[in-house]
Amino acid sequence: MTAPYTMQTNLTESIETPADGTLSRTLYQDEHIKVVLFSFSAGQELSEHTASTPAIMHFLSGESEVTLGPEQVIAAAGTWIHMTAQLPHSIRTRTAVTMLLTLLKSASA
Repeated sequence: MTAPYTMQTNLTESIETPADGTLSRTLYQDEHIKVVLFSFSAGQELSEHTASTPAIMHFLSGESEVTLGPEQVIAAAGTWIHMTAQLPHSIRTRTAVTMLLTLLKSASA
C-alpha cells in the first residue's frame, strides 16, 4: 500500500546546485497543486513572466532580487511570497539559491 502522504526530509540537500545554471525538480503534483524545487547558481535570472494560477515562492537558502509587478524586493532564506495569478514577476539570484515553488490549481483547471 502506498503511504497517504509525501515527505521530503531536507529540501536544501535534495537538489544539487549547478555550477552555472538552474535545476528544477517536481516534488509533487495532483489536480490541486504542483510543487517544484528549484536550485539556481549565483547570477541566474528567470526573466519576467506570469503564472496562470496563484503561486507561492518560499526561499530556502541564498539571496535573490525578486520583481513583483512594479516592485522589487530582496528574498533571503525564509522569505515566503504569495502571488496572484497573472502577476508579472522575475528573479535574479545574488548567491546560490534554493526555492520551493507551489502552484495552486483551481478545481476546474
